[in-house]
Formats: sequence, C-alpha cells, structure tokens
Amino acid sequence: MRFSRVIVLCLFLFLSGVAAFSQQDYVSRYDAFGSYSFLSTPKLNLFERGFNGQFGVNVRHWLAIGGDFSTFSGHSSLFPSQLAPAKQMQLAQGLAQLGGLPPGYTLYAPYNTTTYTFTAGPQFGYRHFKQVTLFIRPSIGGLHQSATARPIDPIQTVVVTGLLGPSMKKSDLVLFYGFGGGFDLNVQKHVAIRMAADFVHTDLFSGLLNGGENNVRFSVGPAFRWGRNVER
Repeated sequence: MRFSRVIVLCLFLFLSGVAAFSQQDYVSRYDAFGSYSFLSTPKLNLFERGFNGQFGVNVRHWLAIGGDFSTFSGHSSLFPSQLAPAKQMQLAQGLAQLGGLPPGYTLYAPYNTTTYTFTAGPQFGYRHFKQVTLFIRPSIGGLHQSATARPIDPIQTVVVTGLLGPSMKKSDLVLFYGFGGGFDLNVQKHVAIRMAADFVHTDLFSGLLNGGENNVRFSVGPAFRWGRNVER
C-alpha cells in the first residue's frame, strides 16, 4: 500500500508539472541514476526486488547514449505444467517408476533466484516541458539468472535432483529485447526524480521451461545531472 501511494504521488506531481509549458534551458552533459527496482515475471509468478543504476551522456537535447545495470533477488515455486514438454514426459516416467504420488499430494519445487541485467544504447528525450522530461528507449541487452531449488520434503528432493542434478542449481545467460520509457520530475537544475518502466522478452532455461517469458521492470529514484549545457 505504501509503494502504491508513492506511485500515485509521483503521477500527481507529473500531471502538475505538465502545466509548465516553457522549454528546458539547461540539458546536462552527464546523467546518473540509482534506485529501488523490481522485476516481475508473471508467467512464473516470480517477483524480484533489487537495484537499478544508469549512466548516460547527452549528445543532443533529444538524444543520450548510456548503459544500464540492475540486480535482483526473489523466490517462487515451479510446477510441472511450467516445464518443457520433454521434461514433463521425463518427470512422468520417473514418477511412474516410483509408484506415483501419494493421494492428495501437489508436486511443486520452491526456488530462489538471483538476476542481473545489463543494457547499452540510446535514449530519446522530449524536453518541451520545463518541469518534466519524457523519454523512451529500446531495451536490448543481456540477462543472467541463477535459480537454486529449495525442496522441503523427500519427494521434492528426488524430483529436483532428477531434473537439475545434485547441485539443485541452474544458471543461464540470454539476450533480451523490448522497450522502455518514463519521465523525470525536474526538482532542481541538477536533481530529478525518475520513474521508468521496461518491458522485455526472454527465453531463459530453454529446454527446461515451457517457452519464453515476458518481464516488466519498474524503477523509481533520484537522477543527478552535471556538466556543461548541451547546445541544441
């Protein structure tokens, strides 16, 4: 509820800022951003919290080039229906050899995750409003995720070991694509409050999971600007 109130407050400030129609007279050469962030993967019911950092160089009033890094951690549970068809068949065969599951037993596997993302590329800004800077960007980069199973009973332990091996851990690095955007509330000449969202598609753990995943990252925090004014 508290986080929802923060979002509503930022949106209110954004709408209030739109009323200032004079254009910005200062565009810093450099821009840095660090914030709380979360990454949501609805298909896997996975919600991860962490940090997002960005650094950019404004080469024009409307164009910046920069990089982006984020780190997250979270936990969820994997169900048989989320496995790739070949793995579902392997699981069914293994359970049949063991005599099946006990009556009323629901099979799932709890796990923890650690995720890193990194991107580099352009960002396009719209500076018509003095108090608000709007921006959009392509989201093309890489994502590394490590997942460690945490079985809580002997059946889960046997199943997870059969799928992942004795380590009960699996890591993957994939490229992703998507798009993002947001706005800066220009609090001062060198300070802003940034709210940004990115939508990306990944294909993590192909061969283990059933198809790709859509992910949404949301970040909110302070941005700092410095350096000479970029000429139009």
